[in-house]
Amino acid sequence: MQHTATIEWTRGDAAFTDNKYPRTHRWRFDGGVVVPGSPSPHVVAPPLSDPAAVDPEEAFVASLASCHMLFFLAYAAKRGYVVDAYTDEASGTLARDERRKMAMTEVVLRPRVRFHGAAPDAAAHEALHHEAHEACFIANSVRTAVRVEPAIA
Repeated sequence: MQHTATIEWTRGDAAFTDNKYPRTHRWRFDGGVVVPGSPSPHVVAPPLSDPAAVDPEEAFVASLASCHMLFFLAYAAKRGYVVDAYTDEASGTLARDERRKMAMTEVVLRPRVRFHGAAPDAAAHEALHHEAHEACFIANSVRTAVRVEPAIA
């Protein structure tokens, strides 16, 4: 099962070699959604970045939180719990890892779940989150090998 994203950037009329070219770009997905992308303004200062766009680090945190939520909702429904709302103010830490490379060294999920009617007790609620975490494709992929196959247009 393949999942794809197309990342598009063009130089426009920027000189490029002066290192003042825009870093903003587009993420295009197979369903037609286009998301504005940019480096984090903490890494590349505006106007070369766009604080309103999604940066790769934010997307990484969001993909982990979204995957966890989707499994949590499925497992809650399977057990007969009705979820009215789910909010996760997730965060990720960019820091040097044990190899001294900059990496997302930790992602913390902070899900808040509001149930309708009977809610699980604290132990069952935690067990649902544990099960969701164990099943999350993205969390299970964090150590994924990344292969680069370049081509010159």
